[in-house]
Amino acid sequence: MATTSTRLSKPARREQLLDTAAAIVRARGADGLTLVTLAEAAGVSRPIVYDHFGTRPGLLLALHRRLDERHRAAVARALEAAATAAREVARAMSTAYFACATDMPELAAVSAALKGNPDMEAVQHELLDSYAAMMATALAPYSDLPAEALRLRCAGILGAAGAIAAELNRDRVTAADAITALTDVIVGAIATGAGR
Repeated sequence: MATTSTRLSKPARREQLLDTAAAIVRARGADGLTLVTLAEAAGVSRPIVYDHFGTRPGLLLALHRRLDERHRAAVARALEAAATAAREVARAMSTAYFACATDMPELAAVSAALKGNPDMEAVQHELLDSYAAMMATALAPYSDLPAEALRLRCAGILGAAGAIAAELNRDRVTAADAITALTDVIVGAIATGAGR
């Protein structure tokens, strides 16, 4: 096995390895990603990969976190550009959510590969809480709901978004229909108590 002659800083090497890991999952599915296949595809020695991730679940968790961060960043950018009306904010959220669901199919594959992993359960709760909080902050100006009620509804919206994304990824609905459905769910969820 040839190793890469270019010496990268540890953070740069980690990014390179995660880029390569995402490409492997996209091409071969999560089952095709192991520490060994990653080392081979990245052109580095196995100890380098083990040093960064330790275990396959450690690698999958790191990749999941990275993909989720990119997903949330895309939603945040969409919200910054959204018009200041509830429906437009909901539509921007929905559009960004489904763009990520279709542009990053490896996120769903990695999530599925980590099912049953106790560390993943904790990560999923952390990410859900963070995402629901981000949504609640964006939607708060359009609802008179108390903060906790709005956060809980955002958690429910995320459940609906996941179900709609599954329909989209199974080619049972179009992206436009998925966006419209989620936009309607969001607007409906914040309507009770809406004062604006």
